[in-house]
Amino acid sequence: MYAVDKIAKPRKDRTVKGNLDFIFRPQSIAVIGATNRKGSIGRELLHNVIDYEFEGKVFPVNPTKSVIHSIKCYSTILDVPDKVDLAVIVVPKELTVDIVSQCGEKGVKGILMITAGFKETGKAGAELEMKVLDAVKKYGMRMIGPNCFGIVNADPKVHLDATFSKIRPSFGKIGLISQSGAMGEAILAQAQDTKLGMSMFASIGNKADINENDMLEYWGNDPTVEVILLYLENFAEPRGFTTLARRITRNKPIVIVKSGKTTKGAAAASSHRGDQVFWRLMRLSALV
Repeated sequence: MYAVDKIAKPRKDRTVKGNLDFIFRPQSIAVIGATNRKGSIGRELLHNVIDYEFEGKVFPVNPTKSVIHSIKCYSTILDVPDKVDLAVIVVPKELTVDIVSQCGEKGVKGILMITAGFKETGKAGAELEMKVLDAVKKYGMRMIGPNCFGIVNADPKVHLDATFSKIRPSFGKIGLISQSGAMGEAILAQAQDTKLGMSMFASIGNKADINENDMLEYWGNDPTVEVILLYLENFAEPRGFTTLARRITRNKPIVIVKSGKTTKGAAAASSHRGDQVFWRLMRLSALV
């Protein structure tokens, strides 16, 4: 059990030193919370991974299913016979701490936490988020999210779409970071309409672990990303961001849109109000 007052502090040691290949270039993926119920996030996300023709192994995980999308399904990630680089988690928030701990026991390297209901909802959610982060740090994993829309790597050598979007970005040289899932979806749609190609996309949500600085460090050394776009509601580590941006912009332009500059805008950004509306609409559409 995790004590409520045992709250993890932001990670200061960047042990992977910017190498997030096990998240953006995984050899294997487990979708925990996958389902065959059409319209659900668990089903749509698994469908996108397969339909985008991911160049790796895919393992659906759901204790109530034996087969999903014509693929053998496992009760827990501990039952998966192969190693797993990336675990995509789409389960009720109450299950996330135990699920993350199981991922750590399995030797998973990266977590993509789609599940919402954490610090964007208040004190109780923030405490739960810190428990999840405790488990992530205990096993030396890295995590994107929670409360995020997913990630994309459009490189033909990878073909990873771990989102529940209907949009299929074409390959280009742009790396896009969005703190808001709703805004990320809108930007991807606009990019598709204007035939603007993407190399990678990351919806970073609450930034409990991986933040914009980690992404800048990773993409700053990635030859497939030549331009970096960011939509941010706040800066996790402003001084670190400034240092990184000065170094990276010598070779790659960085374009930033910072929301929440007005009093009302800041209040909406701090509560992820836009994303709360987005998730509410998803639920009304039977997507979760």
